[in-house]
Amino acid sequence: MASLPVINLSTNNSNLSSSSWATTCGEVTRALEEYGCFIAEYDGVSSQLHDAIFVASQQVLDLPHEVKTLNTSDEAGHGYVGKLPLNPSFERLSIENATTKQGVEMFTKLMWPFGNDPFSETALTFTKAVAELEAIVMRMVAKSYGVEQHYASLLGSTEYILKFNKFHNRLGDEPHSGLIPHTDKSFITIIHQKEHGKGLEIQTKDEKWVEVDLSPLCFIVMVGDVCMAWTNGRMEAPFHRVMMQGKKDRFSMVVSSYIRDLKIQAPQELVDEDHPVKYKPFDHYKYINYHTNVNGRKLKYPLKVYCGL
Repeated sequence: MASLPVINLSTNNSNLSSSSWATTCGEVTRALEEYGCFIAEYDGVSSQLHDAIFVASQQVLDLPHEVKTLNTSDEAGHGYVGKLPLNPSFERLSIENATTKQGVEMFTKLMWPFGNDPFSETALTFTKAVAELEAIVMRMVAKSYGVEQHYASLLGSTEYILKFNKFHNRLGDEPHSGLIPHTDKSFITIIHQKEHGKGLEIQTKDEKWVEVDLSPLCFIVMVGDVCMAWTNGRMEAPFHRVMMQGKKDRFSMVVSSYIRDLKIQAPQELVDEDHPVKYKPFDHYKYINYHTNVNGRKLKYPLKVYCGL
């Protein structure tokens, strides 16, 4: 069975002055072009921070339902998600602007009116560390494509959302779907899970499903629809799903990036005779609202319908 590439993005290997920088840039870009994702070995999140973020996850997901549903959002698909007909086992709480103290504290006070400083500190520290992993990856991609200036302007308009995911195991040992196949509507998604094991599955370009056997201190770095548009289709957002296995509930942390106040369009350097423009310029958040509230959920490839050429 095929397996995803594993790339070492530890501090020594991802530093601009490292002798392996150029080689790693190529490995990252090829992996994202071939699979739309890869497994990153990354030391920016310590084992202590890993443990702490999942303690925080348990704390917030164990709150009463009426408290969790206070987590609303003006943006479609953010805030609290649960008890969905297509994904009845899935539950999520989201922190918007999660690399900012203001964003994290706003969420924390909503859940705990009298405050919860350890939760806030852990959530902020974790999100900043994972956002740095994304920046490392995208700097490498931008270097490979020769579009560093374009990525710098994009980074200045990037916001991050931290998502606490729980997949309730309602059927015991019997394998069942935890999350139906989909692509992410983010720019980049990075997934981190609580325990070693399988569950997440990625569909390859030949439409075969690959089980992801993920270590607790590794991360899945995944292209979203918006990065697919920005790279002019050179990287494709992969379909992925969660299949529940074993008797335990499944917990994961997701950091997703979104682009605010900047039109998404491919840099001119990524357009040529072999790669004509595939998507019209569009607003990221308007695309999310289209997907959630109009008819995008009914479409296998909503981005193509929304702004494809």
